[in-house]
Amino acid sequence: MRTLAACTKWPHEFAPDWPCRGGDGDCTMNRMHPTTSSRLDWLQFILLGFLWGSSYLFIKIGVDAGLQPFTLVSMRLLIGFALLAVVVGIAREALPRNPRTYGHLAVMGFFSVALPFTLITWAEQSVDSSLAAVLTGAVPLFTIPIAALVLADERISLNKTVGIAVGLVGVAIVVGFDPATLTSGALGPEVALVGAAASYAVGGVYARRTMHGLRPMIPAVFQVAFALVMVGIPAIVLERPFDAGLAPEAIFAVIWLGLLGSGVAYLLFFRLLGRWGATRTTLVAYLLPIWGIALGAIVLSEPVDAWLIVGTALVIGGIGLVNRRPGVLAASGQGQATIAAET
Repeated sequence: MRTLAACTKWPHEFAPDWPCRGGDGDCTMNRMHPTTSSRLDWLQFILLGFLWGSSYLFIKIGVDAGLQPFTLVSMRLLIGFALLAVVVGIAREALPRNPRTYGHLAVMGFFSVALPFTLITWAEQSVDSSLAAVLTGAVPLFTIPIAALVLADERISLNKTVGIAVGLVGVAIVVGFDPATLTSGALGPEVALVGAAASYAVGGVYARRTMHGLRPMIPAVFQVAFALVMVGIPAIVLERPFDAGLAPEAIFAVIWLGLLGSGVAYLLFFRLLGRWGATRTTLVAYLLPIWGIALGAIVLSEPVDAWLIVGTALVIGGIGLVNRRPGVLAASGQGQATIAAET
């Protein structure tokens, strides 16, 4: 039986749909899995965490350079789609034949790509990239209760309940809830980031319920394509991107997000899936908030205080409890994100 912990709680929407072995929820391609990992695999694992974790930094750089949210998201998706489409074409992947599949992919493209990407980008106009990395990493805290309501084979256990509670306390600490800010509406960006995490969770559960028998690159490329249309239209109508010039740092940020954060990162993700399986590969989720905080502090001199560290530790600890199984700790997080890209 497939388990949500390893297959679909990844924030990006491309959780694999292959059968899981045994009871550990380890979804695998029907390929050889080496018993020992090479140094190259571990280097690629760290690089994958860096590329996805750096997305928050380059979103911040892009919006600070004058890019509007819909425009930035559209540009990164366009680059990511071009690369993924080339890969799918070279690999000669078979396309879905059932029209209903494309409807499901469109829904997943909205919840797993278009909506969360836009919310994160809008929020980062006002908050630090490190805060965005931590809050959107709370995806499993929303996935568990949603899955329990929708999926018959998912139940909320004691450790999951405790994990959700611990993680939400961490979110509250990171946000810094204060009655004054709650009544003033000043927490709009933070609410948007939490909403992005919830949207990733909805997309992951929807994928778990509706997507079966597809090679992972197919959902990846079509979700990005549908999301590009959804975001590109308001970008053209509302933000008129062709009327404004682009600063060099904005161009660099978009290329990084599209080519590396979306394209190359997903190729690394799929390669590690084939060698390690999903349970081990999705441990990369634990690296994203760490990279997000470190890069924000180093590159943008964003403040890192004790409350941010404590809150982040609680969020990561809550995710660990939520995913804990006998003998296995499966990560989830701003993948399966993902996804399309990103995080």
